[in-house]
Amino acid sequence: MKSQEVLPVLISILIIIAVAFLQRQSKLAAAIISTTPIRAALAIWVIYAAVNGSKEAVVKFNQSVALSLIPTFLFAVGAWYAARADMKIGGILLSGYGTWAIATGILYLLRQRLGIG
Repeated sequence: MKSQEVLPVLISILIIIAVAFLQRQSKLAAAIISTTPIRAALAIWVIYAAVNGSKEAVVKFNQSVALSLIPTFLFAVGAWYAARADMKIGGILLSGYGTWAIATGILYLLRQRLGIG
């Protein structure tokens, strides 16, 4: 197994542990750690290595990452509103993922229609 395959898993585990520990001391610190762009950074690294640094491929991938942040942000907004509505964890996650899925579908259709990446 290559370090490019193992490293993302190890870093993800460390982030989960850090969030579990930090949430007792500071909800803000736990939220900041949970939203670090480590997955995006690792994915960019993997893609960069896979395409031997091809500028066109790396630019296209980064554009996709940037656009994909919109549904991810909307996931958080949907989960936030569900939590404010006093929903339990199932409803919170369902609201977040439902919002994410709808936003991802709309983004996909817009990208296909407009010819963006």
